[in-house]
Amino acid sequence: MLKSICLGVIGGGQLGSLLCSAAKKLKVKTVVLSDDKDGPAQYFCDEFIYSKYDNNAKVNEFITKVDVVTYEFENIPVDFLNLIQKEKKVSPSPKINKIAQNRKLEKTFVNELGINTTDWVFIKSAEDIKKNQHLLPGILKSNTLGYDGKGQFVLNSLDDIKQDWCFTNGYILEKKVDLKKEISVVIVRYADGTMTNYEPIENVHQNQILYKSKIPADISEKIFKSAINNAKKIAENFSYIGTLTIEYFITKKDELLVNELAPRFHNSGHLTIEAFNISQFENHVRAVCSLKSKPIEKISNAEMYNILGFEIQNYKNKTFKKNEFFHDYLKKEPREGRKMGHLTILKD
Repeated sequence: MLKSICLGVIGGGQLGSLLCSAAKKLKVKTVVLSDDKDGPAQYFCDEFIYSKYDNNAKVNEFITKVDVVTYEFENIPVDFLNLIQKEKKVSPSPKINKIAQNRKLEKTFVNELGINTTDWVFIKSAEDIKKNQHLLPGILKSNTLGYDGKGQFVLNSLDDIKQDWCFTNGYILEKKVDLKKEISVVIVRYADGTMTNYEPIENVHQNQILYKSKIPADISEKIFKSAINNAKKIAENFSYIGTLTIEYFITKKDELLVNELAPRFHNSGHLTIEAFNISQFENHVRAVCSLKSKPIEKISNAEMYNILGFEIQNYKNKTFKKNEFFHDYLKKEPREGRKMGHLTILKD
């Protein structure tokens, strides 16, 4: 009898929860290492270890219990992932994480593949902004640790520069685009080079947080093909293993620009749980655990809505239609803007 695989998951949030649920379907055991003692993944995994990254005893306990390791979000110290990599295989590779959590490295990597991004420059001081006025109006983004709009500032003119800004870690200044819409492509690559992808997903943000995702995306055939081809090129050049998401801007001139890379399963891809035969999470487990790949088959068009903060109370005791699927992340404390769950609605 084959020994069952044990997957180690770093991070105990909702993405980890959904990953553990997918692993359970495949009879893959999961052990979660979380630096948040209230991480909701504890309700979905086989074993939950609460530990800070510098607790050697707990980290070693985690390493000894698992066969392979993955992570639910990219802002994990690369040195920590490299430490684990010495003992157990980490997928996606920590070197990819290093690029994805640094906007300068990320945009340079994408541009060197001949793929377009917004016009940008690396900023180390207020003086650098003044030297690059041609990029105003623009968005100033922290070079590291930014997500859901955190660490971002709108710069319409030099008058918007704040005296108390700290430039130690640098910023990226991006020229504002005449935005038509945003899409994402979720792609999966296996160790043998096999790749499979979901169709582009159209995304709508409110207050810089994802509000709604839908398929099919209302885009041209040219954009559809280019978005997938770019994703394949990025995954191939990374020698990627697992689920990868590419976020795109589409301008009003129908230009396709890479916004960000997410070396993981993605909020917009939650609709794959019900809209496809294999979700982004199951595909990730299959890839990082070296299980056999299966062809993706679309079941239905779909819309996915994030449920934020205290809105979750409106869904707890609600009766849902057959085509509606409610996911409660079981987080203890609702807060304004916090992702508490999501609702997927299958469409004809």
